[in-house]
Amino acid sequence: MKKLFDGIKKDMKFKTAGPGKKLTDDTSTRPDVVQSGSGARPNRHGPSEGSQRAGAAALARIEQIPRPKIGTSQDAIRNQVKRELEAASLAEKDKAESEERSKVPVIAPACLSVSGVYFTCPLTGATLAKSEREVHIKEAILMRFDEDAVEASVMMIHTFNKDRDKVKAAIDIMSKYIENICKNPTEEKYRKIKLSNKVYQEKVRSVEGSREFLEALGFTSIMLPVEGKEEDEEFLVLLEYSPDALELMQERRDRLQRGEPVRAQLDRQPQVFRSSPNAQRFELPPEFYNMTSEELKKEQLQRSELVEKNAMLRTKAMREKEEQRERRKYNYTLLRIRLPDGSLLQGTFYAWDRLPVLFAFIRESLVDGWQPFELIAPGGQKLQESEEVALAECNLVPAALLTFAWDAAVQADIAAAGGKSPALLKPSLLETIRTLS
Repeated sequence: MKKLFDGIKKDMKFKTAGPGKKLTDDTSTRPDVVQSGSGARPNRHGPSEGSQRAGAAALARIEQIPRPKIGTSQDAIRNQVKRELEAASLAEKDKAESEERSKVPVIAPACLSVSGVYFTCPLTGATLAKSEREVHIKEAILMRFDEDAVEASVMMIHTFNKDRDKVKAAIDIMSKYIENICKNPTEEKYRKIKLSNKVYQEKVRSVEGSREFLEALGFTSIMLPVEGKEEDEEFLVLLEYSPDALELMQERRDRLQRGEPVRAQLDRQPQVFRSSPNAQRFELPPEFYNMTSEELKKEQLQRSELVEKNAMLRTKAMREKEEQRERRKYNYTLLRIRLPDGSLLQGTFYAWDRLPVLFAFIRESLVDGWQPFELIAPGGQKLQESEEVALAECNLVPAALLTFAWDAAVQADIAAAGGKSPALLKPSLLETIRTLS
């Protein structure tokens, strides 16, 4: 039988060898073959004539059976090349689409009306780009642990956790811990928190800063025996409970309940410009929009093509609804206020800031901010300082030029009394006055 198989294998080699190739038993000339380290092969006697006939018949039967195609190293190379060509084709297509999108005009930074949107950290006073806010504030809070661990942990709880419901649940439970201790200061069970407790695990542990707050109150980590268990478990234990300590604990609970998230404040970037015919021209950076510049251009193009048709077919309610939807596309707005001497006061606002915020900004910039004045929006609309209306709802997004005017009656009284018209802007603003490009 062994000789029969040897004959079959040898015969198969002759049938599968390509034209012009030397047949050999040496596997070193074939790719993807693992060579054995057993040394030279022993010589074998050739198969008999009967074995060759039997092998040929067996081979004929085998060739009639469909066999799966066996991949070779050449197949692998061809497949790899095919995949790389397909990937290159897709990359080229993406590149072409990207180049098409890039035809949207890109505004050079020097031509922008404002370089970007910036924020101020309330803890450090640092000016931050939008992408820097979260990391900087977290670092600032963690640095405060050396000064006031209670304040820092309260900030941590309210700032690091986005789910306000989870924060409230954790605060309620920790407040309950404190109330139980204050009502029953001598009962040891109220001064111990078992960390494997289900309520603690699900409601408190998952909120960042909660353990730091408890430790700031005076709780200490201690391993204690648990009835029915072989190994000790971790507890947070309050060791001191003097009357003064209990009173202080209640005060810290109130601080926890009153806490608010630490948020970077929008830097309004107040800037004064000389009188300019370009006062109504605005070039805004991408941060002002909820949409990409490509999406914005496409929308504007579609809107301009359909404006006549829409104006004819839409009702007033439909137009107002669409205007509201349009205003939601903007995060911020850049406002310029033209003053009586022609100079311009510019500031950045949230699109949802209310009118009193705008009036307060102007008053803070004036030498005599206490005097009454009027603001006229584009189209002649008079804005009212007392109205709690968002800037977006007044159609003041993403940018607008407003007109400032002193109250005429007050100015008349000042003039009748022999007074002079008040100076307008504070000297600190005038020191950096610029010319609009």
